[in-house]
Amino acid sequence: MTTAVGQIRTWRPPFPVDVGTVLGPLSRGRGDPAFRHTDGTYWLAANTPAGDGTLALRRSADGEVTATAWGPAADWLLAGLPALLGAADDDSGFVAHHPIVATSRHRLPGLRLGTAGRVWDVLVAAVLEQKVTSIEARRSWRDLGYRFGAPAPGPTPGLRLPPTPKRLLGLHDWEWHKAGVDGARRRTLIAAAQVAHALERAVGQRNMALLRVVPGIGVWTAAEVAQRAWGDPDAVSFGDLHVPQIVGTALVGHRLDDAGMAEVLAPYAPQRQRAVRYIEAAGVRVQRYGPRFSPRDYRRF
Repeated sequence: MTTAVGQIRTWRPPFPVDVGTVLGPLSRGRGDPAFRHTDGTYWLAANTPAGDGTLALRRSADGEVTATAWGPAADWLLAGLPALLGAADDDSGFVAHHPIVATSRHRLPGLRLGTAGRVWDVLVAAVLEQKVTSIEARRSWRDLGYRFGAPAPGPTPGLRLPPTPKRLLGLHDWEWHKAGVDGARRRTLIAAAQVAHALERAVGQRNMALLRVVPGIGVWTAAEVAQRAWGDPDAVSFGDLHVPQIVGTALVGHRLDDAGMAEVLAPYAPQRQRAVRYIEAAGVRVQRYGPRFSPRDYRRF
C-alpha cells in the first residue's frame, strides 16, 4: 500500500521476533546518523542496490510489524522486511552445548540473525572499527555521516544516509583527517569504494572471500560484514580484542585467544556466530586487570 507519506507493508512473523535485538548489530551506538530508535519505532537510512531509502519499523503488541519506507529504495526495503527480521535464518540443528548458551536461548526466543541485504553501508562502519576503540570508530562514523551523507528520505529530520562510495572517493586528505580516520583505514575505504558495486554480489553468493579481495579487508572485517549483510550464522569475528575474552569467560571461566575460542566454539559449527550472539546477549562481564585504554584522537595529529 502507498500513502502520501510513504509506502506501507504489514507483516506478521510466524516466529517470535525481538525487533530491537535483531536490528541491534546495525546500530553504531547513540548518535548513529543512519539508525534511530524513538518511541518504539526503529528508523534505518540505507544505500541499497535500488537507490537510497529510509525504513521505519514498529511492532504492535500482537506481534504484527508495520514497516513504512520512503525514497527510491522503498519497494526494495519493504520486500526485504522478512529477511531483515530473520525470516531467512535457519537455526535447525543448533544445540546449546553450554548452560549459559542454553539459558540465553531460552530467555531470548526472539533473537534471530537478520539479513540487511547490502554490503556497502555495513562495510564502511566495519572498516572504521578496525584496530581502534568503539568510541573512536563511532565518532568517525558520526562525523562522516553527518558531513558527507545525504539527508535520508522521509519525515525524520537529522537522519542521514551513510556516505556513498562516490562521495568518499571525493574526500580530501584533510577531510579524512578531520573525521579521525587514519591512513590505513582511509586506504581500505578508498579501495572498497572503487569496487563497491562488485562487492554487493557477496550477499547473493554469501561469499566472504569476495570481500577479502580488497586490500585491508581481512578475516575480522569480512566476518563483521557477513554477520549483518546476510546473517551468516558461522561468521565469528576472529581477530577481535573483546570477543575471545567474552566467549572464554562465559564457556570456560577465563579469557581466551583466537585459537582457544575456535576450539571451544568448534561444537557449534556451522552456527558458531549464533552461539556468540547468545553469549553476548547473556551480558557476560570480563574482569579487567589494568587501566582502561585511552582512545587516540587521530584528528590531533
